[in-house]
Amino acid sequence: MVMKKTLLVVDDEPSIRLILEHYFTSDFDVVLKSNGLEAIQWLEKGNNADAIIADYAMPVMDGLDFIKRLRANILHHSTPLLMLSGKDETSNKIKCLKQGADDYVVKPFNPEELDLRVRKLLDKVKV
Repeated sequence: MVMKKTLLVVDDEPSIRLILEHYFTSDFDVVLKSNGLEAIQWLEKGNNADAIIADYAMPVMDGLDFIKRLRANILHHSTPLLMLSGKDETSNKIKCLKQGADDYVVKPFNPEELDLRVRKLLDKVKV
């Protein structure tokens, strides 16, 4: 039996978490967190994610702070990270990519496109 990869979804919108969980659950073990701090705490407890989808605008710890904290940790500095945002502003995309995000998708998104992007990121990290 092949172990499923773990996908960490970090978004403060329950509907987005539900959509992503529903879409990805057949191929991934999906872990849901409602803000960046919850996600960082989960990772710091020794949990690991093969890929992460995180929202840009979240309470407690926003997407940029989440990227900084994630990339500062040697265990997670190269984990594939795709950012989601309701804002299609180029400046936000650039900020996220400069901080270490691997991709940036604007909401509303097509789950199939998101799936393809996540798989491409995972393909890049295969040894």
